Amino acid sequence: MSSLLRERCNWIDPLIVAKKLVQHYGEPGLVWLDSDGSKNGRWVILGADPIEHICSHGLPSSSRSQNPFELLRKIDSGHWSGWLSYEAGAWIEPNNPWKQDSMAMLWMARHDPIFKFDLYRNELWIEGVDHTRFLTFLNLLKDISSNESLTNATKSQSIPEQNWEWTMDESEYSKKVAILKNYIKEGDIFQANLSTSCITKIPLNLSVIDLFQKLRNYCPAPFSGLVVATGNAIGEAVISTSPERFLKVLPNKVVETSPIKGTRPRSSSPQKDADLAADLVSSIKDRAENIMIVDLLRNDIGKVCKPGTIKVTQLVGLESYAQVHHLTSIIQGKLNHNKTWVDLLESCWPGGSITGAPKIRACKRLYEMEPIARGPYCGSFLHLDWNGQFDSNILIRSLLKDQSNLRVHAGCGIVADSDPSNEAEELNWKLKPLIKALEQ
Repeated sequence: MSSLLRERCNWIDPLIVAKKLVQHYGEPGLVWLDSDGSKNGRWVILGADPIEHICSHGLPSSSRSQNPFELLRKIDSGHWSGWLSYEAGAWIEPNNPWKQDSMAMLWMARHDPIFKFDLYRNELWIEGVDHTRFLTFLNLLKDISSNESLTNATKSQSIPEQNWEWTMDESEYSKKVAILKNYIKEGDIFQANLSTSCITKIPLNLSVIDLFQKLRNYCPAPFSGLVVATGNAIGEAVISTSPERFLKVLPNKVVETSPIKGTRPRSSSPQKDADLAADLVSSIKDRAENIMIVDLLRNDIGKVCKPGTIKVTQLVGLESYAQVHHLTSIIQGKLNHNKTWVDLLESCWPGGSITGAPKIRACKRLYEMEPIARGPYCGSFLHLDWNGQFDSNILIRSLLKDQSNLRVHAGCGIVADSDPSNEAEELNWKLKPLIKALEQ
C-alpha cells in the first residue's frame, strides 16, 4: 500500500459532513461508522464514493452464489467497511438448514479517502493513499460553510408505531419460548436466542440519513453506524445503534470479543433506574446466560488462537446505555501466526451471543421457530483499517432497508428458567426504543 496521507481539518459535526457527501455523491456507497463518545466509542468514520466493492447473495445452494469468507480473504489492503449477514453460517455449516434472505449476504466497500472524527479531542482528520482523490475530498470539506449548522435541518417525516406489521405476536412468541424450554429440559440445547421482527414501508421523502439520525439521537451506542450499498445490492442499507462489539483484532494479533447477555430498561427516575440495574446484576438467570456464552466464545476463538493466551478480562460487568442496561463480558486471546481476522470471523460465525448453545444445534432450532430469515440482523458490520486492524459489531438494535421496506428484529436468550411472558416483555425493551425513535 502507498504511504498514507493524513491531514487535520477544522472540526465539523459528522452529520454535516455526511450530508455534504450525499449531496455530491448520493447515498449509495455511503459508510458512516458512528460512536457515542463512551469508553468504546471514540471514533466516527465517514466514507463515500467507494473505489471498489464486493457483494454476494444467496445460500450455497443458490445459483451464482459465492462464499463470503473466501471473498473477504481475497480483498486488497486498504480501508474496507460493510456488512456480513447472519446466514453466512450456511457456508460454515451447510448441513444445517438456513433461510434465504433477499438482502446481500456480504457487501463490503473500499473507500479512499475517509474522514475520521475523534470524539474525545474534537478533531477531524482526512486519510487516504490516492493523492488526487485526497485533494478532491479535502477541498469538498473546505467548501463547507463555517456557518452551516444542524439547527437549519428541516424535520423529517415520522413512522407511526401502528404502521409496523409483526411477523410473530407476543402470544405466539411466548408459545415458542415454551417449546424451546422443553428442548432445553430434554437436553437438546442449553440456550437459544429467539427473535422476531416487524416490517413497514418507508415514506417516500424519508432518506436513509434521516432514519439514522432519528436512531442515533434517541439511542446512541458505541458500535452504531450506517452502510448504504451500491452495485448489485443498490437499494439496501443497514442502520444500527448496536452496543455490542463482536470481534476485534489488533495489528499485533491480539483478539477481543465482548458478548452481551442480560438486559433491563432504563428509567427517568434515578432510584428506579438504580433498582433496575441492581436487579440485572443480581439475576441468577442473566448471569448464567452470560457465562454460558463466555464459555462458547472462549471455545470459538480458541480454534484460531495460541494455546494459553485466552483470558476473560471482564466477567458479567454492568454497562448502561441511553435506553437499556446490559451485562457484558470481555474475552481476549492472540491469533496463531498463520491465522488472519477472516479465519477468526469464520471460526466464530455466527456470534454466540445471538444464537445459543450448543451453537449449531441452537441455530437449527431457531430456523424452525423464526418465521423469516435474519439477514444482516445478528450479522456484523465489518471494518478493516489501513494498518490491518479489524473490528466488528453484532448487528442488534438495527434497521434493515430493502428497497422500500424497512424491518427491525429483536431477540431474547431463552434458558431453562426463562418465563415466557417475561421474555415477551423483554422484547419490548429492545424493540420499542427503535420504533419510538422513528416516531420523532
